[in-house]
Amino acid sequence: MSALPHTPASPADTTLAAWQARDAELRARRLRSGLGRPEQFAGLTGMQIFEAMLIGDIPVPPISETLDFILVEAEPGRVQFQGKPQFAHYNPLGSVHGGWIATLLDSALACAVHTLLPVGKTYTTLELKVNFVKALTDRVPLVRAIGEIIYSGGRIGTSQGKLVGPDGTLFAHATTTCIVLDAR
Repeated sequence: MSALPHTPASPADTTLAAWQARDAELRARRLRSGLGRPEQFAGLTGMQIFEAMLIGDIPVPPISETLDFILVEAEPGRVQFQGKPQFAHYNPLGSVHGGWIATLLDSALACAVHTLLPVGKTYTTLELKVNFVKALTDRVPLVRAIGEIIYSGGRIGTSQGKLVGPDGTLFAHATTTCIVLDAR
């Protein structure tokens, strides 16, 4: 009796498995949602804040729990959030609501700016431009919003990003402008 030939995993299957493993790793840490206390942020750069979130020292924002997406990667000038499209996110037309997609992209793009902020600075989004290029449904197991810095200055930061599936399908792309402020 001969064994069936082994079919190698497709690149999409390999990517999905890696994304699922990262999701399981972070959820196993039982990262709690909530608001960090001011003393948890004192003396930290933007990048240090994300490092603290990823290890669970600072809670992840409540919206992460509400919309079921999580921060999965952060490095200076680049951030990734991952989400699972669900039926609960649908619009009346039978696909994931653009607001869910825009929220993931806003998070990734603005946080890419945040990673480069020095101690004592904060920011807020001034403008977000999203281009929706393909309908998203709950048949897509996971998506990633990837934000990358374009410009980081003393008062303004800009970034760009995309929302992709594990097979590389592009669902949306976006740009943002954030204003840099003194932290209170």
